[in-house]
Amino acid sequence: MPELRKDPIIGRWVIIATERAKRPTDFQMLRVEQKGGFCPFCPGNEEGTPPEVLAYRPGAARPNGPGWSLRVVPNRFPALMIEGSLNREGDGIYDKMSGIGAHEVIIETADHSKGLASSSEKEVEDVLWAWRDRISDLRRDTRFRYVLIFKNHGEAAGASLEHSHSQLIALPIVPRRVTDEMEGARRHFESKERCIYCDIVRQEKKEHARIVYENEEMLVVAPWAPRRPFETWILPKNHVSNFEDSQKSEFRGLANALRTTLRKLDAALENPPFNFILHTSPLNQRGLAHYHWHVELMPTLTKVAGFESGSGFYINPTPPEEAAAFLRRADGM
Repeated sequence: MPELRKDPIIGRWVIIATERAKRPTDFQMLRVEQKGGFCPFCPGNEEGTPPEVLAYRPGAARPNGPGWSLRVVPNRFPALMIEGSLNREGDGIYDKMSGIGAHEVIIETADHSKGLASSSEKEVEDVLWAWRDRISDLRRDTRFRYVLIFKNHGEAAGASLEHSHSQLIALPIVPRRVTDEMEGARRHFESKERCIYCDIVRQEKKEHARIVYENEEMLVVAPWAPRRPFETWILPKNHVSNFEDSQKSEFRGLANALRTTLRKLDAALENPPFNFILHTSPLNQRGLAHYHWHVELMPTLTKVAGFESGSGFYINPTPPEEAAAFLRRADGM
């Protein structure tokens, strides 16, 4: 029988449609395949991108040329512009502000054929340090309230270039989704004096039914009320509200957990398109007792249609307990 499940953080309802339950082999797989052609992210093509704002270079190579292992550049077609003043104004009952922000691309590897799943743990950890370095730098700009880091993998998930990369957008406002999470987490803390994400870690470790993978620092779970089939969350076991304030051991643990989870998804779902998003505390709020940074990873296996758009409910044909069991058995090594 179908179940309605309520997300314990933001109160969103999800329908677990057990009558149409699907195993990994039941989905029409949208595999990500290499297409070839000119790539502005490959070494030797640095003139095809704006000047870099950060690069990791093992040797003494010159900036904006080959010899890098990771490179961060402004997006050539930014959603927001970094130049200008942040002007807020009303237009009758409507509000608007200048489109101020930063939009950057983290080119995760110099190897066009390599993704995070096929990278070494050290290479994945370097990507995490680049995220941290850019957040730490952008937080000094008082116009920005939040930095959202995300990755689109595959055309079906919104990626326009196949060379492995993630993106960063600094915003003058905190995204509504993060605000909803923080408000839900605050309500839980005010009632129980505990972080809800820490409570989730404790309960999932006790039940074990939705655990996908864990190491000393991180717990990977299929959440209780997932929006999409095989949605997974990566949660630090220790409470940290701001990603950029994490310890070196936590970056190392996240690199291992992220790489392993992506390899398990590749094995179970044959290299599916996916999105992942880093949710962390706003730039001007640090050391929060009620909020806990985490990564949400969602393969693109189903489409959002009219019911979801009109109701705010999601229909998921794969119970998270079954998804977690499949992923636990999948090879992530």
